[in-house]
Amino acid sequence: QVQLVETGGGLVQAGGSLRLSCVASGNIFSINRMGWYRQAPGKPREFVASISSGSLRGYADSVKGRFTISRDNAKNTVYLQMNSLKPEDTAVYYCNLNGRPGFGLGPYDYWGQGTQVTVSS
Repeated sequence: QVQLVETGGGLVQAGGSLRLSCVASGNIFSINRMGWYRQAPGKPREFVASISSGSLRGYADSVKGRFTISRDNAKNTVYLQMNSLKPEDTAVYYCNLNGRPGFGLGPYDYWGQGTQVTVSS
């Protein structure tokens, strides 16, 4: 099994910053990419950002220029630095890992339990 634990969520005023962290542990043979998704109340889960094993980054248009994703491969950890936060960024943020738990298995998608980010106006 692969476990993902997110930390760093909280309440912040508009224009403020937060940094999310996600640590992956368990049976991880290889990782293709790690990333972040979010889900606001009454809305479907949406892509926020991702980073591949080769450090290729992708961002949703709504966060480009404000959010930065980074990764520490040695620690199986992915970060999301969120600056210039807006009330519409309020959501539960989920960590995602796409990888293989063993040779010849997967790849599979794994998810964290989510961390709440609330941006007040």
